[in-house]
Amino acid sequence: MGRRKSKRQAPTRRKAIEPLDQQFNCPFCNHEQSCEVKMDKGRNTAKISCRVCKEDFQTNINILYDPIDVYNDWIDACELAN
Repeated sequence: MGRRKSKRQAPTRRKAIEPLDQQFNCPFCNHEQSCEVKMDKGRNTAKISCRVCKEDFQTNINILYDPIDVYNDWIDACELAN
């Protein structure tokens, strides 16, 4: 009687972690990568502003916020105003 062959699986590959965006598209002037987020976690505030049309938005943040969260708050505020 022979031994059974062991089934070896290939090692699983880790997915490369892609960094989140730091610059975003402006909802007012539609320029790409023109909005930049500045976060001040000491004061719990964040400000996002467009370099082209000079539109800006400021919001309160907590320790868990990332720049994408500030951008999403800005988009939500724009939709709420319209």
